[in-house]
Amino acid sequence: MAALLVVTNLPDRAAAERLADTVIAKNLAACVNILAPCRSVYRWKGAVQHDEEHPMLIKTTQERYGALEQALREGHPYELPEIIAVPIERGLPAYLDWVAAESKA
Repeated sequence: MAALLVVTNLPDRAAAERLADTVIAKNLAACVNILAPCRSVYRWKGAVQHDEEHPMLIKTTQERYGALEQALREGHPYELPEIIAVPIERGLPAYLDWVAAESKA
């Protein structure tokens, strides 16, 4: 089963923790890392924005991605959240097996 690293950003730590708790409780991911705040600069609706955000790194499987994406969209405060999935091509086999086991429905 192929593993994925899913990235999203939340506007504050409390929102990130709530969303992380939701995806873990629903077995949509094996692990979520909530990173230190960062500064994001982007264009939204014609204006340049400068915001503090909390990146999240979510480890899951391709099989669970659809349900994870739905949960992220439902629980995300942004109108258009960044949700990017990157295939994990290599990694410690025992860790990747753990990700698969913890992400099962």
